[in-house]
Amino acid sequence: MIVDCAHYLDGARQAQEKLAPLDAARLCTTDGFVWLGLFEPTTDEMESVRKAFDLHELAVEDAKDYHLRPKVEDFEASVKLVILRTARYDDDREEVDFGEISVFVGSNFVITVRQGVASELHRARTRLEQKPELLRLGTDAVLWAILDQVVDGYEPVVAGLEHDIEQIEATVFSGAVAPTERIYLLRREVTNFYRAAHPLLAVVNTVGKDLVEPRLAPYVRDVYDRLQLVNEEVSAQRDLLGTILQANIAVVSVQQAHSAANQNKTIERLTVLSTIFLPLTFVTGFFGQNFGWLVEHIEGFHHFLVLGIGCLLTPLVVLWMWLRRRHDAAHNPLADPESQ
Repeated sequence: MIVDCAHYLDGARQAQEKLAPLDAARLCTTDGFVWLGLFEPTTDEMESVRKAFDLHELAVEDAKDYHLRPKVEDFEASVKLVILRTARYDDDREEVDFGEISVFVGSNFVITVRQGVASELHRARTRLEQKPELLRLGTDAVLWAILDQVVDGYEPVVAGLEHDIEQIEATVFSGAVAPTERIYLLRREVTNFYRAAHPLLAVVNTVGKDLVEPRLAPYVRDVYDRLQLVNEEVSAQRDLLGTILQANIAVVSVQQAHSAANQNKTIERLTVLSTIFLPLTFVTGFFGQNFGWLVEHIEGFHHFLVLGIGCLLTPLVVLWMWLRRRHDAAHNPLADPESQ
């Protein structure tokens, strides 16, 4: 889809309505330059633009697909292709949306091919049209305006990611467990953002060296300085998230250890109760049998005390003495004859 197409001469736009690609290509033979903006164009649209401006077929193929790294390539003597990765932070979803801009830069035309919702360029065009002194400098000024807006879009992304990291950091170091999946996804977003911002340093550096108009050099250096700051902050965020992930794993391990200790204490109490009731259950079960001898010889209160209560107390006393001996041996191994 053609978003906008205009002819610029002497630092001003010549008409407000959009031009057709063929008409724009014809104007390239006159003074000034043409800026054609496309958003996710179809194959037929890209083919018509390629024929109108005589673009290299490999350059057009590059503009159709997403790339992992920004780059600058010279396909022809007077035309170069600059590929940029854009980023936009979505406050509602707390996620980063990425896009791509392919910029064909010639001596008298600029063609921008945008991919993804995070690649809007209207503000760059409007801002440049408000600076006729820069617009007179030609297509290099357009490339600077695009780079400037891309880097401007990086700064809110850094701030949004920093806010998310501070929230997770506060949760982890308060002793609570942060969602490990959230930390992992956030680190992946920071890594993807780093892959978009870090290679752009080389692109901006190359653009600054290849400038036809030296008066744009200070503007390009300003973009490079701001981009370098973004790159340093993103690198620090990536390292910090790695530390937070390790700290969160440590917190999870501590909580699991506490949980295991509580379970061990519960099992220990149940084991003691089972040990106590085991001999009692055996005695009551034995004397509960209806054998003739038991029925005929257990009579009166005296037999009840000796055989009933006595048989219950005897295993309890023996069990207590055995447990006491093991407890003393555990605290003083030299006192246990079996350990000598």
